[in-house]
Amino acid sequence: MIPHFSDHAANERTYLAWVRTAISVMAFGFLLERFDIFLLFTSRAAAKVTENLHTRASQWLGLGLLLVGALMIAGATLRYYRNHKAIEVEESSTYGDSWTARTMAALLVLMAVFLTLYVARQVAALG
Repeated sequence: MIPHFSDHAANERTYLAWVRTAISVMAFGFLLERFDIFLLFTSRAAAKVTENLHTRASQWLGLGLLLVGALMIAGATLRYYRNHKAIEVEESSTYGDSWTARTMAALLVLMAVFLTLYVARQVAALG
């Protein structure tokens, strides 16, 4: 029997959930980085080619999401090992909220707001 098995299993499940979330964020970043292809296709399909589409913002935001996903994996790995050591120690310790997790969540919310405004602007330029 492995000592503290349920705690270690919960720590590993949490780590894997963070990794899955980071992969999803990175996949969305890749999709967003290629958003300019979608905009050009829709403008041509509407038979109205607009030359003033600004696609640089979607490229930078997509690259930013790729970076955030990579940082999420790094942070989750550090947190996994820190919690693994804390489980092994017999004395109790406090569990603190991570400021990095809050910062990344706030960054993702800001990116979502920016993306919403950006898409609305591009749709208005097409219409």
